[in-house]
Amino acid sequence: MTIAYKKLHDTFARLSRFGHLSAIAGWDAAAMMPPEGGQARSEALAELSVLTHQILTAKQVGEWLEQASGEQLNDVEQANLREMRRHYQQAALLPESLVQAKSLAGARCEQAWRIQRKSNDWEGFADNLKDVVKLSRQEAQLRSEAAGISRYDALLDLYEPGMTSQKLDVLFGDLKTWLPDLLQTVVEKQKSETRIAPQGPFDIEKQRQLGLKVMARLGFNFGAGRLDVSAHPFCGGVPQDVRITTRYNEDEFLSAMMGVIHETGHARYEQNLPKEWLGQPVSNARSMGVHESQSLLFEMQLGCSEPFLKSVYPLVIEQFGHREGLDESNFMKLNQRVQPGFIRVDADELSYPAHVILRYEIEKALMEGEIEVDDIPALWNSKMKEYLGINTVGNYRDGCMQDIHWTDGGFGYFPTYTLGAMYAAQLFQTANKAIPTLQDDIVRGDLTALFQWLQQNIWQHGSRFSTDQLIKNATGETLNPAFFRAHLESRYL
Repeated sequence: MTIAYKKLHDTFARLSRFGHLSAIAGWDAAAMMPPEGGQARSEALAELSVLTHQILTAKQVGEWLEQASGEQLNDVEQANLREMRRHYQQAALLPESLVQAKSLAGARCEQAWRIQRKSNDWEGFADNLKDVVKLSRQEAQLRSEAAGISRYDALLDLYEPGMTSQKLDVLFGDLKTWLPDLLQTVVEKQKSETRIAPQGPFDIEKQRQLGLKVMARLGFNFGAGRLDVSAHPFCGGVPQDVRITTRYNEDEFLSAMMGVIHETGHARYEQNLPKEWLGQPVSNARSMGVHESQSLLFEMQLGCSEPFLKSVYPLVIEQFGHREGLDESNFMKLNQRVQPGFIRVDADELSYPAHVILRYEIEKALMEGEIEVDDIPALWNSKMKEYLGINTVGNYRDGCMQDIHWTDGGFGYFPTYTLGAMYAAQLFQTANKAIPTLQDDIVRGDLTALFQWLQQNIWQHGSRFSTDQLIKNATGETLNPAFFRAHLESRYL
């Protein structure tokens, strides 16, 4: 290992250890921390974010990056250096004061949101969100000026390197030409099908046991992770210690079960990132779009498929017994039901993209200064009516306050959900061609071949390749949204 590169390697390993502490402290704040611990935790995390910012943006790091570019490095080291440079350049644009202010404002907004959402308190939430938006706009402006791109694109690049709003507008514009008609057609088609809602209550501990058994079926390594509860389901931690959460409702169990499947997709990706590179940027997940492709491959491509539902049906009966609405046929129909609703995380895969496009259009306008926080509720309701035929006037809890992402300034994240759905369809259809027995394997509960394919084509590569190259290597072409449309039409028509 050459001199400058070795110094960079050691510095980023140190940063990774601080990131580990931050991730677990963040998980604890969402899942375990008592309410009165919020202020102290926020200050501690802000202090940690400033410390890591100082280490990453130190003058010598820039000098080592210059020196290392002339050293003899192998392919993986070159990819790692590329990612190091990207992290350094992103961080160096921001002053410490902004890093600290963003961390504090985000923590304050997120912690208050947990209470404010329950009480439908838009005004209280908006006050905190305004601070987050102000600081996010400052960040976006600095990044925009440095890169010569729009403010929103500068934020989008943090989550999905190489993606632009111009590309998204084409992808989402195409979706909007055919998805509403398909959604309406399927809703009409399913009106003639009888579905029975299973009657609760569904014991929370039994729901948890079901989730654990499904996680085991999906290959989750419990020696390197755990399942807990939070206000909003998420996957956090680090590859050696992955923390996933869900939320439970005694009236029904499917949303918790599917939430667990979704987060397990994230977790399996994290747990299988290249161990020999851990602690280095090249070992990180490629992008949030690729990350979401794994969770949505698990939840939608696999989890909502008839073969998988057949395989987990005995686990459901084992926990809840034979009761009205839990015969196998009805269980299948419940998990493939298309019904536009308020809540994104509970949405079926046909109406889900509408939720994402709505959020994308609002957050882009917000970051570009075309709208203000006070404009969000009316704009949200207008788009919900247009895209899904749903009225959210006065219902902030199930409308513009339902998600956690904006509370900490996660602007630019939402589009990765639908990008992930598109990648997932392309990957799963390719895997089916590569594994002729896959559908039969799934019915038997044997997912070994699928996981080996994902390990070979996605998981083991971390950030070694660009997103386009990763997807092309795996499927033979870069992102092709035709796979997503073909999947939806095949399943629902």
